[in-house]
Amino acid sequence: MTAREDPRRSTVYGDGEGTVVGGDTVRSAETGDKAERRREQRGWYFYDWAVSVYSTSVLTVFLGPYLTSVAESAADPDGFVHPLGIPVRAGSFFAYAVSLSIIVAVLVMPLAGAAADRSGRKKPLLAVSAYVGAGATAGMFFLDGDRYLLGGLLLVVANASLGVSMALYNAYLPQIAEPDERDAVSSRGWAFGYASGALVLILDLVLYSAHDSFGLDEATAVRICLASAGVWWGAFTLVPLRRLRDRGTVAQTGPAEGLGGWRQLIATLRDMRRHPLTLAFLLAYLVYNDGVQTVISQASIYGSKELGLDQTTLIVAVLLVQLLAVAGALGMGRLARTYGAKRTILGSLVAWTLTIGAGYFLPAGAPAWFFALAAGIGLVLGGTQALSRSLFSHLVPRGKEAEYFSAYEMSDRGMSWLGPLVFGLTYQLTGSYRDAIVSLVAFFALGFLLLARVPVRRAVAAAGNPVPDRI
Repeated sequence: MTAREDPRRSTVYGDGEGTVVGGDTVRSAETGDKAERRREQRGWYFYDWAVSVYSTSVLTVFLGPYLTSVAESAADPDGFVHPLGIPVRAGSFFAYAVSLSIIVAVLVMPLAGAAADRSGRKKPLLAVSAYVGAGATAGMFFLDGDRYLLGGLLLVVANASLGVSMALYNAYLPQIAEPDERDAVSSRGWAFGYASGALVLILDLVLYSAHDSFGLDEATAVRICLASAGVWWGAFTLVPLRRLRDRGTVAQTGPAEGLGGWRQLIATLRDMRRHPLTLAFLLAYLVYNDGVQTVISQASIYGSKELGLDQTTLIVAVLLVQLLAVAGALGMGRLARTYGAKRTILGSLVAWTLTIGAGYFLPAGAPAWFFALAAGIGLVLGGTQALSRSLFSHLVPRGKEAEYFSAYEMSDRGMSWLGPLVFGLTYQLTGSYRDAIVSLVAFFALGFLLLARVPVRRAVAAAGNPVPDRI
């Protein structure tokens, strides 16, 4: 127990429209003694462990090629499907569905964040969003034949739920970790997630490669892999729900949802205008992370449709990404302690630009070169995401964690609709996945330029937070 605060006392405050109760001001890490803080951190890591299986097994490996094949089976002789009467090339349907799911998340995430900050109860909202997403993912077992619309619907629900739950989950970081701990805690969370993804991919690889031995056809094996990710997501979400605790940090007058939620969203956006340097970081992150998320979701399409690689090769490649991403997240966390998070992220963006640019020239039917590309992605993927999250946590004003992390998540999965849209449109117009993949280089190059212009030490101080020695 520190002398500065008693964690059993609840401080509730607003910004003019709210009510102030309690006597103490909440610290950036509202944590009590060190043992309790460590216990919450370990529980927090497990949501990365739970949810990352969706990102790897479903979004990165299986769903893209499988849903595309389902759409192709429903396509007309010209290769088009017609959802809501709109002609869509079957090969673009998955990318468009990802883009739509993110737009839905954009509409929901700020409301969830505002409701969480009003009530101080993030955990029930985290539970609802997690289990809706897990249920939609488990329902992918029923995606067969030409049910491409069912697949698109389940993808939209699962991906939007993922975005909402991650906004709430990330908002715990400044409450469970002191400022000088956040790079390490965030990096460990990502490492947990990538380790989980690697473990489940190994099990998926065994099932898929030996599906005949289990008496399954290939499509059924894929559907089991998809559904099992939802079961995993739901099962391990129980751990953070038991370990994390709600803090009654913010309460305001007026309704906490519905129209009141939209009013709070408008108030949040106005409040963010008071922190232009935080907004400048979010803009940079929006751009370069759009490229990251599009690579994650579209890499398997590129490997299978353009390079002619089989599903087993794709699984092994993504498994390589997962294993190296664990080392990359931890290694870049150590680099950040020496060079600062901003410089380390900038270095990773240079690596992203070179790696994706090289991906354009990969020869078809050559797994070794695709594995080399996967290794390059894995080494920078985890660290880029982990350090971006921890850096942003220093830029959030106290008491605004869930609202601001909703905006962050909009920039993470929430606003990353442009990359998939560009990827899908490029393929629709050119019929070339090579052109589609190389278009993503612009996101990393522009993101580098925008981030380089952000004075992060001044941004931390402007948000009212202590400035770490290395940032």
